[in-house]
Amino acid sequence: MEEKKHTVLAIGAHIGDAELTAGALLAACAVHGGKAVTLALTAGEKGAPPGADIAEYRRGKIREAEAFAAELGGESYVLGYEDGLLPDNDEVRFAVCDIIRKVRPDIIVTHHEKSMHKDHEVCHRIVVDAWFYAAIEGFQRSLPKHFARHIYFAENWEDAPGFVPYVYLDVTDGYALWEKAIDHHWFAVHSASFPYKEYYSHLKRLRGIQGRKGYCECFMLPPEQVRLTQTLEEI
Repeated sequence: MEEKKHTVLAIGAHIGDAELTAGALLAACAVHGGKAVTLALTAGEKGAPPGADIAEYRRGKIREAEAFAAELGGESYVLGYEDGLLPDNDEVRFAVCDIIRKVRPDIIVTHHEKSMHKDHEVCHRIVVDAWFYAAIEGFQRSLPKHFARHIYFAENWEDAPGFVPYVYLDVTDGYALWEKAIDHHWFAVHSASFPYKEYYSHLKRLRGIQGRKGYCECFMLPPEQVRLTQTLEEI
């Protein structure tokens, strides 16, 4: 039987969020002939190093997002909202809804609901609602409805409160490509405040050990989807 080729849309509050937490899933999808797409609701420009021009740093981060996606043969989208001031409104929700309808993903990945960063929490709420809006024909937009069957919430060191790994996805086949692609993100390799690439590299290996695989990325599910169905024969 032919392997299914998935389309994955990973949505972060800032450029780099999705690439770090779900980047190996995106890469594994690409390696197996699927489509990898990132969407950042802000550029994350407020993380500019001391003395850097914020506007130029923003433009550079957009180029980095494009370069990461290009390594995977995919696409990147960046909305124009200001880092740290992501609005919690339906304008953003419908902007995300429209991209979901355009990309038509099988899997959506975004932030867990609790975070030390307000933009991450707002992004979670936006994406969950946009996932619903995109699936409902009554929300008439320029593109037809689309229901993404799976929505996952990624493991992020900034989103630790209440995060409990539930899904361990084997991303071994995409790990080498992710390790190459993430180098396009300057902060992931050169940040003086946190060793992003090193942390997420080790985390993917740790989760791989726990999942009895080479490398894994862990995700939570919406509470209503957390269930285990078994037959008596399987117990």
